[in-house]
Amino acid sequence: MVRTILAVLTVAATLGQGLALAVAGPCTEQIAQIEQVARQTAPGPDAGPMAAQSVNAQLHRQPTPSSIKQAQEQTDAQFKAALASAKDLDAQGKRAECTAKVDELKRLLDLQ
Repeated sequence: MVRTILAVLTVAATLGQGLALAVAGPCTEQIAQIEQVARQTAPGPDAGPMAAQSVNAQLHRQPTPSSIKQAQEQTDAQFKAALASAKDLDAQGKRAECTAKVDELKRLLDLQ
């Protein structure tokens, strides 16, 4: 009787793991890691998504508080859109497209 119960539990656990893996998309783990890094990033000027340096910055012009806020809002919006797209592509099982979005997210968080 005990052996039967153990066998049933073992089979159920194995099937449960298989179902969890079947539900996960090709990029699920990478997306979860990126989300965790984004949540753990301490607030500050070097935190969160990054954008390329502007031409004005290269010409030694000082940013204004409003231009900084605008740049942060743009990169945050870009990050959120890329994250949503990556999750959508992952759910559809589109590995190549999802991997490209994950690479974009890593670039935005300066993880590469």
